[in-house]
Amino acid sequence: MKPKYKRVLLKLSGEALMGDKQFGIDQKIVQYISDELQGITALGVQMAIVIGGGNIFRGLEASAEGMERTSADYMGMLATVLNALALQNALEKNGLPTRVQSAIEMQELAEPYIRRRAVRHLEKKRFVIFGAGTGNPYFTTDTAAALRAVEIGADVIIKATKVDGVYSSDPMKNRAAKKFSAISYIDVLKKGLKVMDSTAISLCMDNDLPIIVFSLMKKGNIRKVIEGKKIGTLVNRGGSYAKRGKQKTQ
Repeated sequence: MKPKYKRVLLKLSGEALMGDKQFGIDQKIVQYISDELQGITALGVQMAIVIGGGNIFRGLEASAEGMERTSADYMGMLATVLNALALQNALEKNGLPTRVQSAIEMQELAEPYIRRRAVRHLEKKRFVIFGAGTGNPYFTTDTAAALRAVEIGADVIIKATKVDGVYSSDPMKNRAAKKFSAISYIDVLKKGLKVMDSTAISLCMDNDLPIIVFSLMKKGNIRKVIEGKKIGTLVNRGGSYAKRGKQKTQ
């Protein structure tokens, strides 16, 4: 089946890599994600990835406990690089070409982030993993995902989570929570829904970049989203499936 999107940015939370653990990286989950990504290679999609670091360190929580915010955020950025290297290892074990690009220079581990180089890697069908967030404190990896997606000209951000879409409240705590099949950027901001932080949502809205939120743990979902199947929740300007964002030909 022909993919709906040609260039995609996948946003993964650090917590997704924990599996059932309370901390750190579950290699079984990392391998599962790698296998899911291997399953899309036949589609010819260009795939970039941004991973959070919350399974190792959360700068905002450390700041709330008294650590200086800038130092805490830099520690969180380093945690995302650990996750990026773990995913790179799993992808390469599956025979998939990858590059890790870091917003903070660490030449022994990763390339520095250079937009043109990242685009060239994507054109060569390499998986590009962006680490260290934006390289700046006070910005989340959600904002990093939105920024990188806009910079590389992605057609869509697909956000893989533990739940199967966006709900009116936390479905883990409220069984009456309503799931949205589609919702507008403005409604996400007005309702204070935890899709991505407000800076990331605003950046996507300003650039008409759609977001699809879906469950990571249902096998085959990444491929289904890329093929354009209606799973999870679509976030776009109109709050409907009538228009699924700009289709770029690059």
